[in-house]
Amino acid sequence: MLDLHWLNTFVTLARLEHFGKTASELHMTQPNVSLHIKQLEQATRVKLIERNPFRLTQAGERLLQSAQSTLQELQICQADLNAINDLCRGTLSIAASDIISRLLLIKPFQSFKREFPGIDLSLFNTTSSQAAELVKSARADLGFVIAQKESQPLHFTELRQVRWCALGNGLADWQQQARGQSPHTSGDGPTLILLGHDTRTRDLIDLALPSLKLPKYRVMEVGSVDAQIDWAEAGFGIAIVPAFSLHPKLNLKSTITPLPDFPTTSLGYIVRQNQVLSRAIKQLLHWVSEEIANSPHNQ
Repeated sequence: MLDLHWLNTFVTLARLEHFGKTASELHMTQPNVSLHIKQLEQATRVKLIERNPFRLTQAGERLLQSAQSTLQELQICQADLNAINDLCRGTLSIAASDIISRLLLIKPFQSFKREFPGIDLSLFNTTSSQAAELVKSARADLGFVIAQKESQPLHFTELRQVRWCALGNGLADWQQQARGQSPHTSGDGPTLILLGHDTRTRDLIDLALPSLKLPKYRVMEVGSVDAQIDWAEAGFGIAIVPAFSLHPKLNLKSTITPLPDFPTTSLGYIVRQNQVLSRAIKQLLHWVSEEIANSPHNQ
């Protein structure tokens, strides 16, 4: 019988291709990593890795396929068992982008901690596509995403439609200039303040930018929606942001321009298909739905 700890060490080593890094990630000593691999090779009676340079043997490649599948299935099974037992202690892992976690999850998380004090919340601050991978592998119990497409083995539930707006002064003047209806202004075009390319929202925005009808513009990339708003308020350009991201911001001085020609997209949550949802997860989703419904600018 193959020990699951040996298999986990082997799968991690195959991914990192380094004994020291594997030991660090698994909080083990390097000699123990080597011992696990030795024990696994003795149990299977085949050589699984070559060390210099590191590579998996043919037998190692075959074992890796089964080991990855086995460990993932056991992780998924454990998550479902926790849900069936209405987990009251342990950790609930959530994957969400920065914009969703800051704007929609803080109050629901506060309610969750009061109702379920024995359950720790672990938040993966990540992109929508990365959140999907975390949920697929059961490393996250729940994912909040923008523009997720229904795909095996995930189930997507929409919570709201996302519409877009421009925050910043001068957009109308630049659009009139592009149509030849106003005198030329200084510079080669406005600066559009956008999220970085590692976010799903940038994929959506890039396709919609031609609808602004700006023949020339510059792009300033930042790392969060809060940064977009701050730079726009400071007069550095025009931020393209989801309309719901502005509702917590009081006393904004810059012009807010709705962008009805930008395509709407969906904000919602993902779980694995046929996943058993615990009472704690169902209650958290209820609080998130309430937070969306109570938004003063629910769009």
